[in-house]
Amino acid sequence: MEKSEIRVYPYRWAVLGAYMFINLTIQIQWLTFAPIRSAAVVYYGVSGRWIDFMAMSYMFVFLVLSIPASYVIDTYGIRTGLGIAAFLAGVSALLKGLYSDTFYIVAAGQIGLAAAQPFVLNAVTALSSRWFPLKERAMAAGFAALSQYVGIILVMILTPFMIQVSYNGAEIKSVFGISRMLMIYGVVTLVSAIVSLVLIRERPPLPPEKEELQRHSFVKGMIHLFKQRNMVILIVLFFLGLGMFNAVTTMIDSICFSKGFTVDQSGLIGGIMLIGGVIGAVVIPLLSDRVMKRKIFLVICMIGMVPGITGLYLSTGYTGALVSSFILGFFVLSAGPIGFQYAAEVSFPTPESTSQGIILLAGQISGIVFVAGMGTPGGLRIFMYLFIAFSVLSVAGAAMLRESPMVRNS
Repeated sequence: MEKSEIRVYPYRWAVLGAYMFINLTIQIQWLTFAPIRSAAVVYYGVSGRWIDFMAMSYMFVFLVLSIPASYVIDTYGIRTGLGIAAFLAGVSALLKGLYSDTFYIVAAGQIGLAAAQPFVLNAVTALSSRWFPLKERAMAAGFAALSQYVGIILVMILTPFMIQVSYNGAEIKSVFGISRMLMIYGVVTLVSAIVSLVLIRERPPLPPEKEELQRHSFVKGMIHLFKQRNMVILIVLFFLGLGMFNAVTTMIDSICFSKGFTVDQSGLIGGIMLIGGVIGAVVIPLLSDRVMKRKIFLVICMIGMVPGITGLYLSTGYTGALVSSFILGFFVLSAGPIGFQYAAEVSFPTPESTSQGIILLAGQISGIVFVAGMGTPGGLRIFMYLFIAFSVLSVAGAAMLRESPMVRNS
């Protein structure tokens, strides 16, 4: 392919923006009931476990559909994969809004949204490789991750604001109403689905980079992936790092309660962690693209994880916990987009969504295992000390990585 056959199109920003929009709304749908759990229990007349199921369904469905979603994206293209996601998200979100008073229909809609998520999350690096030059791909992945974190922050702020709950015996009163809140979220999600269907295209007329090899098929790419030393190490890093982060964010109330913090303090600690992630997801990937290095930033992120997780659990003061939470979010959540791009580069010509799907799946599996362990008697203390040890091991693992051949030869 000659240099004249390479071109970077401004339209790439429209594609990325549409992707970020639907990614953001799916995250909002994921945690809709998390900040109003008690109100939802009263409103629907179900146990708290059923409300918890609404969020947990995303994790369990991801385990089942991550590999199939990657197969669809790799075999039939990102437009097909994201088209499936848009259809599932739009219909399911509207279902939740229209039948918001019927819990089991709302739960069915939640499962439909959970099924859409793998098709969105696993498409990040495939989309960036088709539309962005190598020097912008970590940044594109960073902005994609940014939309996830912003969606989580928005739902944590907006939902309690819309549902200003007051109890009168068994009766629930709210200024805005759960029903109308679900309808608003449903319409916004439907709009994001339509925008993604209209704006996201498979690839530009000319590619943004010269690539010497065609990508493997899904099966051949999977076999090739597990033969790559760097990729195996990265899977272990995501198994530990992403699993720990998923577990810590899920159990943040229990961690804070063990330190004597109030509910409001616990919420702020969780929020500051996400704010750190938002900043890190922009800053670190931009630096990685600027200097065209991946390994050193993965090492830095793993080093930053050590004081973050250690301080969060061992610090005795509220201020120390806040600072540690910010550090943990900044470094762990910024490692995600760099790791996705690094995986795509070191496993090439394995299709990008396959490599990304595998490392995300590793973090989901470990997250579920870690949460289950932390919920056992004495498990919180044991696992938090294990997480400190795992974070140190992650630094050693990141140091064993070799620089991506793509950026080394660029």
